[in-house]
Amino acid sequence: MDIKHLLESGIKLLTDADYRFSILAGKGFYNNVPDEEYLKKLYRSKFGKELNLENPQTFNEKQQWLKLYYRRPDITMMADKYAVRSYVAQKIGEEHLVPLLGVWDNADDIDFDALPEQFVLKCTHNSGVGMCICKDKSELDIEKVRKELRKGLAEDYSAVTREWQYRDIPRRIIAEKYMKDARQNERTGIINYKVACFNGEPKYLYVSRNSVGKVNDCLSLLTPDWKPAPFYHGRYEAFEELPPKPVSYEKMLEYSRILSEDLPFVRVDFYEIDSVLYFGELTFMVASGFTRYQPEGTDELIGSWLTLPEKY
Repeated sequence: MDIKHLLESGIKLLTDADYRFSILAGKGFYNNVPDEEYLKKLYRSKFGKELNLENPQTFNEKQQWLKLYYRRPDITMMADKYAVRSYVAQKIGEEHLVPLLGVWDNADDIDFDALPEQFVLKCTHNSGVGMCICKDKSELDIEKVRKELRKGLAEDYSAVTREWQYRDIPRRIIAEKYMKDARQNERTGIINYKVACFNGEPKYLYVSRNSVGKVNDCLSLLTPDWKPAPFYHGRYEAFEELPPKPVSYEKMLEYSRILSEDLPFVRVDFYEIDSVLYFGELTFMVASGFTRYQPEGTDELIGSWLTLPEKY
């Protein structure tokens, strides 16, 4: 960052209250502010307008409403990367779970000698901090991995976003089998399929690929009939050529309906490994309700698909 940009950012931080709140909120300065007050300020800082909680219309507004007024206790279980496994096994079958290699409360308890040469470690209550994707254990810096996992366990993922469902998840570490598809190579990684379900019905999906060293190297939004959606958000590049429809695609949509039944909104994530469908996770917000969709009017369109429930 050059000196001119630093000066401009510093002046904006001093003179623009909304910008200041957005920056400092991300650093935890306002963690003690009550949820509704906090979300109203954060929404204004992100979008430059007031948050409508009395009669929310856009998808982003409705997600903020859900944070505040729809707090079903079982959603915490569904957001827990360990506890949700039993729920998914009961709903669609344990054969769709990525094999579990271990679960621990403390990074120091992990016996790395007992783990295979390839595996994935992740915390059960957050989104990425502490994650380790090990492709060759002989090259692994174990103490560095433990340090990152401790950092992940210490993170209160709910504090900045106010996604309450993460607050009471027991903080654990799980190890899962490292999954790779026969069509995968070391550059491209596997394809992720993320089905956005509104009141139990798939309405669009994310298709993304994680290349080596990158997250969501390519990401396209599609309609359920596997065509490009008429909207997008500009954080990632779309695929130049869409990957082929998964062999298990119809089953993916069916299971999405089952796992989203009775929920106002949830994103159901899957992988397809050698033509077998595997569950990833359940996610109850899209970018925590702060997504900038294009073209204009998309936020209202997606919001129209979501019928808000009674307060809980």
